[in-house]
Amino acid sequence: MFVLNVIGKGASPELFPDLASGPAVILSPGFAFDLPVADISAREKARARAGNLDINIVATARRRKKLLVADMDSTIINVECLDELADMAGLKPKIAAITERAMRGEIEFEAALKERVGLLKGLKLDALERTYMERVRLNPGAKSLLATMRANGAHTMLVSGGFGYFTQRVAEAAGFHVERGNTLLDDGEALTGEVGMPILGREAKLQALIEGAAAQKIGLEETLAVGDGANDLAMIQKAGLGVAYHAKPVVAEAAGAAIAHNDLTALLYLQGYTDAQILTS
Repeated sequence: MFVLNVIGKGASPELFPDLASGPAVILSPGFAFDLPVADISAREKARARAGNLDINIVATARRRKKLLVADMDSTIINVECLDELADMAGLKPKIAAITERAMRGEIEFEAALKERVGLLKGLKLDALERTYMERVRLNPGAKSLLATMRANGAHTMLVSGGFGYFTQRVAEAAGFHVERGNTLLDDGEALTGEVGMPILGREAKLQALIEGAAAQKIGLEETLAVGDGANDLAMIQKAGLGVAYHAKPVVAEAAGAAIAHNDLTALLYLQGYTDAQILTS
């Protein structure tokens, strides 16, 4: 069985009376609801009518996921940490352009990461602390997402193509059980322009999902993966619920679900949680 899940200000079952195969379930009054549908083509019909709402088709079987694997940069947090480090070095336009191409899938992530880190050779280590303190913020809904899923027995993993310096701090701030990230190499005073091997990229993220499910003794249908860039696409497509979050077009088009207008609490509504069941920070 499937439901049409609709999220956003002004969301009402009255917008789609001809698509329903049963009564709607209100998840958040005036903001989120489920509508039973007989035909999965209802998603495209609904999206054509309400472009300012997040509209997805969601399977009702094993809907509440027991494993969350999340990207960090521009998903759980508000920035791309590497681009902000580049800003500290006066190189943001050059490095951000490479980041954008990699996230769109135009160039290989691993090669792009090496190139960008190479440009940061000589950057003093205090730039990492300044970047975290001055630039990095949790995206709205992050704490509620983690707290609610953990309270309902889910295991949570932050898996990033970014750097361990940031994943460690963000994981603690948001409430993840575990984190994985790449390693920026330094000489004790400044970055060497190299990244530790092997690089955590697209395939490593997918492997983290598979390993996480095995460790929790659950099937992949009970997993949720979320991200915004091309290196997230493999895990998003493999997960039981794969969500493109404010994502690049190549990701949004290929993902099973997409959130383009709302914050991270939308991932809870996608799983059928109601306002009364969502923990607020």
